[in-house]
Amino acid sequence: MSVTRRGFLTALSATAVSLPVISACSNSKTSTGPRGAGGGGGKADSSIKFGYISDYNGVSLLAVADKLGLWKKHGLTVDVTSFSNGPIQIQALNAGDLDFGYIGPGAMWLPASGKSRIVAINTLTYADRVIGQPGLETIKDLRGKRIGVPEGTSGEMILNLALQDAGMSMDDIKKVPMDPPTVVSAFSSGKIDGAGIFYPLIGTIKEKVPKLEEVASTRDLPDSNFPTAFVSGQKVSDATVTNVLKVLQEANDWREQNYEESIKLSAKMLKVSEDKVAADAKNVKIMSTDDLVAKTKDGTVGEWLDGMSDFFVKTGQLKEKPKATDFYTADLYTKAAGK
Repeated sequence: MSVTRRGFLTALSATAVSLPVISACSNSKTSTGPRGAGGGGGKADSSIKFGYISDYNGVSLLAVADKLGLWKKHGLTVDVTSFSNGPIQIQALNAGDLDFGYIGPGAMWLPASGKSRIVAINTLTYADRVIGQPGLETIKDLRGKRIGVPEGTSGEMILNLALQDAGMSMDDIKKVPMDPPTVVSAFSSGKIDGAGIFYPLIGTIKEKVPKLEEVASTRDLPDSNFPTAFVSGQKVSDATVTNVLKVLQEANDWREQNYEESIKLSAKMLKVSEDKVAADAKNVKIMSTDDLVAKTKDGTVGEWLDGMSDFFVKTGQLKEKPKATDFYTADLYTKAAGK
């Protein structure tokens, strides 16, 4: 398959279990009013709630930060909770149940629509696929078939892209909305003919359906970039964001320099085998903090986010295209890095 759009994203996963992690100090917690990206000040909170998705992208920095004691170093106590996808975390941010979260590309339309703000780019990832049952080899073979997809995620994103490339639309299939774990069970039991889904869940499906077809892939987009990101609620103070960014940036550079060890730490946190995490991590491109700062300053990150917004306007998930500076706190990211 050949898809010719630039600038989309990726990564989400499963389970919904709460893991209290990490230690730290305890100052009083302060709330602030809502504001736009990079605006407002406010005092730093010492206790934060952080959401993640159970894959390498979602947990690796949290696992590294815990191992190195970075939360305590920067005066923070953190409770982390696993979510099955990005949109649910955005809901939790707006309900006040989370302060920070992790999202893949398919949920980028939510911060772009003002539901949260992106505080850091995490990785580039290429984990999304449209899969079909054995014998369903092309996107056209899925015409009229039941296709499971977690709505608002990167699974829906790759499904949209693949359909567009084939001159088709969602009207040409029978879309069956379902959460990621349900996609796994429904495809494995033959209740759906195909799915828009992502690794590492596809690896789980392959254990039961080893001859499934990978009909379309973000790997087919060699000139495209698919960032994952950390987001915050609009009421989180800039001072708190800055402290969290220092943790994430320090953990990010350690991850880049200790890739194999980061896989081991992630596997331990996820309570899965290192082999599974290593297979998942193969879909990920890690960038140093210096590289991310440079790409923020030269407009590259803005181009990635603009490309995503263009896509979501086309799908109708955004009514109009916002400026990347409206929802990415570029100034906070660079300042936290001392650049």
